[in-house]
Amino acid sequence: MSDDLTFMTRALDQARAAAEAGEAPIGAVLTDGEGEIIAEAGNAPIATCDPTGHAEIRALRAAAQKLGNYRLPGTTLYVTLEPCAMCAGAISIARVARLVIAAKDEKGGAVWHGARYFDQSTCHWRPELVEGPLANEAGQLLRAFFRARR
Repeated sequence: MSDDLTFMTRALDQARAAAEAGEAPIGAVLTDGEGEIIAEAGNAPIATCDPTGHAEIRALRAAAQKLGNYRLPGTTLYVTLEPCAMCAGAISIARVARLVIAAKDEKGGAVWHGARYFDQSTCHWRPELVEGPLANEAGQLLRAFFRARR
């Protein structure tokens, strides 16, 4: 889907901005059913002194505030890295319809790795999962960021 590339490019821009701010380079973009951007965010747990300041959480919060509803049906969330268990839980609670993920995360991911949150019987809502574009670019950005800090 060509929109997937467009919106993942925007999410990658958010990830780059997070890296420039000293945060882990992860970005998220949430669109509505018409393909309009509702919210976008980069990681900011350090800047916000908030352990829940992940890009996905920040984008979901901004969208919920903008729409006046904690449920976000019909939306698509584009993320540059496979969400952790916390973010997967929030995605489920928000009823995001479609989740497009660039890079997989064998260490901390909870969609295709680790907890496999959406596969659990206790998960009440499962978005459509899509292996999205720009996985290589997102992965390279993350590797370069963490290599520079070691």
